[in-house]
Amino acid sequence: MSTELTPEKMMGFLYELPDQFDRSLRLEIDVAQYNRNYHNIIVTGLGGSAIGGDILRSYALQKANIPVLVNRDYDLPEYTGPDTLVFAVSYSGNTEETLSAYQQARSKGADIICLTAGGKLMEMGQDDGYTIIKVPGGLVPRAATGYLFAPLALALEKMGLLQGVTADLEEVVLVLQGLREALSPRVDAPDNKAKVIAARMKDSIPVIWGVSGTSEIAALRWKAQINENAKSPAYYNVFPELNHNEIVGFEVPPELLSRLAIIILRCQSDKERINKRIEISKNIIKDRVKNILEITGQGKSFLAQFYSLTYVGDYASTYLALEYGLNPTPVKVIDYLKAELAKD
Repeated sequence: MSTELTPEKMMGFLYELPDQFDRSLRLEIDVAQYNRNYHNIIVTGLGGSAIGGDILRSYALQKANIPVLVNRDYDLPEYTGPDTLVFAVSYSGNTEETLSAYQQARSKGADIICLTAGGKLMEMGQDDGYTIIKVPGGLVPRAATGYLFAPLALALEKMGLLQGVTADLEEVVLVLQGLREALSPRVDAPDNKAKVIAARMKDSIPVIWGVSGTSEIAALRWKAQINENAKSPAYYNVFPELNHNEIVGFEVPPELLSRLAIIILRCQSDKERINKRIEISKNIIKDRVKNILEITGQGKSFLAQFYSLTYVGDYASTYLALEYGLNPTPVKVIDYLKAELAKD
């Protein structure tokens, strides 16, 4: 596989996302040694490697009877202990914050499962006798979201902590396989929804609104993908919280407000009161912002609706990069920051 980070490389990554779930469903995941009655689950990771934890946290709210926390730091919470299951997630296997958190988890007596494509994390986990879920390498972390979520949920299903994961992931495969044909570069606007959205986001500041418990993490994903792929600022918030603060901030300065593109992510399972809040909020801002776009998730399960929303965002952010004449694949600022940190 070529390692050159071309725009075509990102398009290839996006097209192959449904295959990540299909391959994850066939992974051999050994959880026989993990038989404690856990009080909590921690997913520790950063950036693209943490998004799987965010999805798991939101998914588990509906299905698990113990909490899931996502840790984006060198240090783990003080309550981490023998009754904690820690997923140490680093696609590269070399994320320094994750390696630090791994060491803390081990010292606190927590059980650890490592999810990685290789690197130091895999070496440490193997040496310490923990289960390693090894996923294929060769991607940029933000393009590996299938590999960075599905094995976590499948491991918990095998442990009896989540039910229905396999069926939900099978639906994700079917929904995304249908979507990718409609979003691919071969399809032009107006038939390609992602290209239409990208054109309307160009020369604006995207603000993505999701819904707590349904599309919240999808909104975070959109924001991060616009940052990394399109090299553009973007921001997100969620209903109903934004109705208690952010909605007030649409009065001044008018010249800045006129450059905002509001993107609202909706799910079929959103409560009626939330839908009413969305309609009222749109009416408040409609004459003050550049435009308002709405995307609704597809499928029946939480995971299908979530991934259908994020898949449109992944493509839209990539097309936005191309609208600006930029290569979406490399993240030179992050590479520079890591190089500077490595000098210490």
